[in-house]
Amino acid sequence: MISLPHTTANLPNRCLLHLTNRPYSTRRRRRFWTRSSSSQHDRGNEKTTLASASTTKRVVLVRHGQSTWNEEGRIQGSSDFSVLTKKGENQADISRQMLIDDSFDVCFASPLKRSKKTAEIIWGNRETEMIFDYDLREIDLYSFQGLLKKEGKAKFGEAFRQWQEDPANFNIDGHYPVRELWSRARSCWTGILAHESKSVLVVAHNAVNQALMATAIGLGAEYFRSLLQSNCGVSVLDFTTRADGGSPHVCLNRLNQTPKSPLAGGSSGGREASKQIILVCHGQGDYEASTNDQPMTMLGEIQSQKTAELLLDLRVTSIVCSSTTASIETAGVISRVQEAAGCLGVDPVPRYVNTKQMNELNVEDILRKSNKDEAVTASIQPGWLSQLDEETVSALWNRSGKAWESLVDKLSDEDKSNPGDAMVVVGHPMAHISLIAQCLNLDKEWLGLFHLDPGSISVIDFPDGPSGRGVIRCTNYTAHLGRWSAPITRPG
Repeated sequence: MISLPHTTANLPNRCLLHLTNRPYSTRRRRRFWTRSSSSQHDRGNEKTTLASASTTKRVVLVRHGQSTWNEEGRIQGSSDFSVLTKKGENQADISRQMLIDDSFDVCFASPLKRSKKTAEIIWGNRETEMIFDYDLREIDLYSFQGLLKKEGKAKFGEAFRQWQEDPANFNIDGHYPVRELWSRARSCWTGILAHESKSVLVVAHNAVNQALMATAIGLGAEYFRSLLQSNCGVSVLDFTTRADGGSPHVCLNRLNQTPKSPLAGGSSGGREASKQIILVCHGQGDYEASTNDQPMTMLGEIQSQKTAELLLDLRVTSIVCSSTTASIETAGVISRVQEAAGCLGVDPVPRYVNTKQMNELNVEDILRKSNKDEAVTASIQPGWLSQLDEETVSALWNRSGKAWESLVDKLSDEDKSNPGDAMVVVGHPMAHISLIAQCLNLDKEWLGLFHLDPGSISVIDFPDGPSGRGVIRCTNYTAHLGRWSAPITRPG
C-alpha cells in the first residue's frame, strides 16, 4: 500500500482531498435505501477531507455481470433497459463465492437493473444494509444510448471516433460525458468514505468503476480505459489512516479479479489486444536467508508451479527475468511446463521458449543500499515508499524506465505473424510495480499506488500494438494459487 503525496508537480489533481460530507450513519436502520443525485450546489456547501475516514477502510468494487445489451453490443450508458443474462447471473454468483467470507459492513450499489441484480446476488443473505445510490449509475451518454456500436459510428461519425480515440474530450449533445463522470465519481467517494465502516462493497458499472478507481488514486479523465473492468471483475482499494492525520495512504491493492482467468483474453476497451506482457512476481523468497540473493522457499516453489499451470492457457514464446535466483527459478519452472505442453495433452504443437535475463529488472541491489530492504522487501506496507530515501527511489525509477523501454522494444521486434503470443516477465514485486507505473506514464512519486503479492500475476494489453498505450487488464491476480493465495478481502 502507499503514501499518496500531498503536493507533487505535474500530477493530476488529488480529487479526493476535498469532498462533500453526507453522513450515512443515521440511515443504517433501513436495509434498503436509495439516494437521489443531488445538485452540485448542494455538494459544495459542505466540505471535508479524506482525514474524515477515521479508520482503515477497504473498498471492493465490482462491475455488474453480462447484460442483454452487453451481449448485443449495444451502447448502454445510464439507460435502464437491459438486464442480466443467464451468463451474467452466473458471473455474479461466482463473484458471490469469491467474496463469501468477507463481513462487509455495507453495500453501495447503482440502482440500474443490471447492477442492482448483481449486488443482490453477491449480497446474498447478509443482514447489513444496501444503499442504492443514483450517482453510481453508468456514464451518461445521451444520444449514443441504445445504439449498436456500428449505428453510433454511422450516425455520429466524428463524435464516435472521438469517443473511441479521445474519450476525455468526447462531446455529445453539449456534454463532456467522461469529464462529468469523473466529477460524479468524486462525489460518490464522499458517502463511501464518510460511512462508519471498515469493509465496503460497491457494485456498479464499467465506466463509473474506472472513474472511482482513478479519482481515488488521483488519475485524471485522460486515464479512461486504462484500467480494465470486466463483467463481475473485482477491484480492491485500501485507505489507511496516516499517523499525522493527513490524507490517508491510498492503494490499488488489486485490479479486475475476474470470474474467469485473466489470460482468457477478450477486448481491451472494445479492441482486441495485439500483444500482451504478463508480469509474474517470483515465488516467495527466503527473506531470513543469510545470502542477499534469496532462493525461493517451498511456498515459492508451489506458487511458481501453479503460475506455470495457469500460463498453459497461453502460448508463451519468450520469458524475460531478472538475474536473481528466485526469478531465474520461477522462469525455469514456467519454461519447463510450457515445453511439456504436448506431454500434458494441452497443445500438440511443440512449444519452444526463449528465456533471457535482464539486469534492469533487478531491484534487490538498490534496496540493499537503502538498508531498508528487509522490511520493505518482505512485505510492502502502507507508506513503504516513504521508508526509502530519495536516492534509492530515483535509482529504482531510472532502472525500471530502462527495463520498460527494453521490454517494449523486444515486444515490437517479435515475429509479427504471432500476434497472440505473450511475453512473460518475471521479477520482484517492486520491479513490477515500477513497470506498471511506467506503463501508465506516471513518475516516481506514484510508485506507492500499487500492491503486488509474491506469486501474483498482472497483465498489460497493447490494443494498438507495443508502440501504443498500454491497458492494465489486471493486477495482483492470485486466485490461481488456491489455498496459498492472498485473500481478496479480509475475512470476518
